Parts: sequence; C-alpha cells; structure tokens
Amino acid sequence: MMKLYGTPPTRALRAMWLLNELDLAHEIIPVDLRAGEQLTPEFLAINPAAKLPVLVDGDVVVSESAAIQLYLADKYGDRFPGGGLIPDTPEGRGQMYRWLFFLMTEIEGPLWRIALHSFLYAPDEQSAGEIALARRDCKRMIAVFEQHMQGRDFVVGDQLTVADFNAAYTLDWANLEDMLDDAPALQAYLTSIYARPKAPVTIAEGMAALEA
Repeated sequence: MMKLYGTPPTRALRAMWLLNELDLAHEIIPVDLRAGEQLTPEFLAINPAAKLPVLVDGDVVVSESAAIQLYLADKYGDRFPGGGLIPDTPEGRGQMYRWLFFLMTEIEGPLWRIALHSFLYAPDEQSAGEIALARRDCKRMIAVFEQHMQGRDFVVGDQLTVADFNAAYTLDWANLEDMLDDAPALQAYLTSIYARPKAPVTIAEGMAALEA
C-alpha cells in the first residue's frame, strides 16, 4: 500500500486529492513539523531535504507535491473516469505544464514568502516589507490567472487535468490570504472544484482541525 507522509493543511492536500480521485489505497503518515519529526534520521532517509509531502509507492519515492500529482496521474490515470488527467497531445501537455509551473512559481512562491515572514521564520528574521512585496507580486499574477480563467471550467482544455487539482489548492491558499477579492472567475472556479465529492477539506478547515 502506498504511503503519503504529510499532514493537512500542508501541500500534502494536493497529493491526497489525487489519491482520493483515483481511488488508490493509501496510508497517511502524519509528520509533526513543530516537533521536528521531519529532521529525524528515519525521515531524512526518505527525503534528505526534510520537506513534505513524500509519497512512497513500493520502491519508488517521490517528493514535491506537484511531482507526486504528475506521478500518480501518469501511472494510475487510467482509473479516472473520462480521462487520464494528463492531456493526450504535446500541445495539451505543454499548456498543462505551463500553468502548473506558473501556479507553483508565480502564485505559490509569493504565498510561501508571506508564510515564512509571518510565522515560520524566527521573529528577528521576519520582514513586514517582504510580506508587502510578496502580496503585491502575488496579486499581480493572480490577475493574470483571472484573465486566463475567464469563461473556463478547467485550466486546460475541456476536462480536468493535474493543473486543476494543483490550482485548487494554490487558489485556496491565496483565498485564505484574502487575495481573490478582485478575482470573481477564480472564486467561482474554486467553489466549483471544491464541490467535487472527493475534494479534501479546505486549508482553513484543515488548520482548524489541526489547532483543535
């Protein structure tokens, strides 16, 4: 049985969503970041970068949430009703990769900077100025993605792809930071994707459960 190391509401939700959509049997292995469990020799043997999530599928170990999503869709996508979650043509795959990398670098990147300077870095390392710059950069790129999603149900083409499950988590994170106020198309898209029966909890719900 596959094992996924990670704890909601982290990026592990991206991998959990694909595991659920593909009906893949798996075990979730919680890793307490606050307790430093990612720094134990046992975990470092799995991922020397000490980052989550990590998928272990037999002898295969895959880290990085988007890489896990692509791996699952590539290997098990034929289980998904109506399509394999990865476009059939080079052109379609090119567009999926385009927006997948855009989401990870141009939108998630600033969101991660905000998190670092809000609560992850030590107080003497945090910078209010860096948070302001990250918010500016993020909102600019959200405006680009808002324009792309005008009149669209999916990020690429006319069916779900890996990019959609990545976009949903990334936009959910942006929404938690009040970044979608001027992005009605993205708000509607996020609501639609999270209405899927196998969607995981939202980041806010995951955080509330974690604190409880």
